[in-house]
Amino acid sequence: MLPGKLLLIDDDGNLLKIITMRLESMGYDVTAVRDGEEAKGALSAGRFDLAVIDLQLGEENGISLMEELRPLQPGMPVIILTAYGSIESAVDAIKRGAYTYLTKPFDPRELSLHIERALETGRLTTEIERLKGLLVERNDFGEIVARSERMRRVLEVVSRISGNDSTICIQGESGTGKEVIARAIHMASARRDRPFVAINCAAIPEGLLESELFGHERGAFTGAIKNSKGLFAEAHEGTMLLDEMGDMPLAIQSKFLRVIQERKFYPLGSTRPVAVDLRVIVATNRNLEELVKSGGFREDLYYRVNVIPVTLPPLRERLEDIPLLAEIFLRKFSCRMKKEIKGFTPGALQHLMLHDWPGNVRELENAVEYAVAMTSSNFITEELILPEKKRFPFSFEPMKPLKEAREKFERDYLSRLLEQTGGNVSNAAGIAGKYRSDFYLLLKKHGMNPADFKKPPAMN
Repeated sequence: MLPGKLLLIDDDGNLLKIITMRLESMGYDVTAVRDGEEAKGALSAGRFDLAVIDLQLGEENGISLMEELRPLQPGMPVIILTAYGSIESAVDAIKRGAYTYLTKPFDPRELSLHIERALETGRLTTEIERLKGLLVERNDFGEIVARSERMRRVLEVVSRISGNDSTICIQGESGTGKEVIARAIHMASARRDRPFVAINCAAIPEGLLESELFGHERGAFTGAIKNSKGLFAEAHEGTMLLDEMGDMPLAIQSKFLRVIQERKFYPLGSTRPVAVDLRVIVATNRNLEELVKSGGFREDLYYRVNVIPVTLPPLRERLEDIPLLAEIFLRKFSCRMKKEIKGFTPGALQHLMLHDWPGNVRELENAVEYAVAMTSSNFITEELILPEKKRFPFSFEPMKPLKEAREKFERDYLSRLLEQTGGNVSNAAGIAGKYRSDFYLLLKKHGMNPADFKKPPAMN
């Protein structure tokens, strides 16, 4: 259970005492008040991790009070309690910013579970906003979107590891944003004012890579007409990113291992070692463990670089981030091309959500840039979204009536959600922004069974 300081607001003195005793028995630090004025005073005097507010507070309304308290402590999660439960008030509470809604009488274990989840969400939100605020001070990191749980976890890891110098291995498919995350780690660290040096190991021929990394003395080889200190020396006191680490030649891996172990190296043609103080981050879209087994990567180096692994999910596994990323790129390119584009049509958003995005965020960015460049209207329409991939399959299909097209989209969307979540209805409903009961109704409407999407257990 997460420790937390809770503010409890209820005008029923007896119930206030009972709930306070229950919460304190669970280990929470509880401040109990009976009205809005007392609540404002408590918030002005100290910080709270969570507020639990009764919906009916005499002449006050708990949801309205929640909105009055928000400026005093932005980001504080709120749980609304009520004896007058209704779907309408539940939806209203959540739409206006409540974390969740419980109807009295409630099971103490249910309240405890919701409190723990709200505290975890609040802590993650605070960490992510702190990190993004720090990054925005120095660079444009608007493309770091963490609406999905998996990306929120990635940014939580970034916030935890930024304060130390441990070697980090960022793994992910091409286009998932490995360099962006590496820069985020650098900018959130104490080395933020020092150099960030990145090199793509796959983009430089083997004969030049060693010289680029370690530098060389004049005359060390044909064409070496002057001394070069190399990228490791340039990254001194800062951060070094070696992208596509799985493509580093074996001959250079042994020399790189020395840098990792001893923080020193020999430039080509030199007998004097150069000492460096830097943080090393490696990134790869390949499975280094499999490369070790096949002999393409040194085992001792693998254990040196894989100290803190960070895995970036592909875009197809973070569906809820796609619309927000697309909007960010839309604003970016609209401004750059001096066009006033208001948004995407529903059909365009449908294409965005149903595409697999093998190129991930980079492919999505390119697709939006193309659409912005080609549009002559105020909205991005579906035929501008990846037209080379979508025009052929749709060119021979007659237009369907709107109702039929909408139902097909719903079926395809639900099917993909269930595939991504392995038939987990709670997760699928969360991504879709639906209550479980409403999500079940949608499944029933289309004759879909979540059990058909559950992954079979792994065989030993």
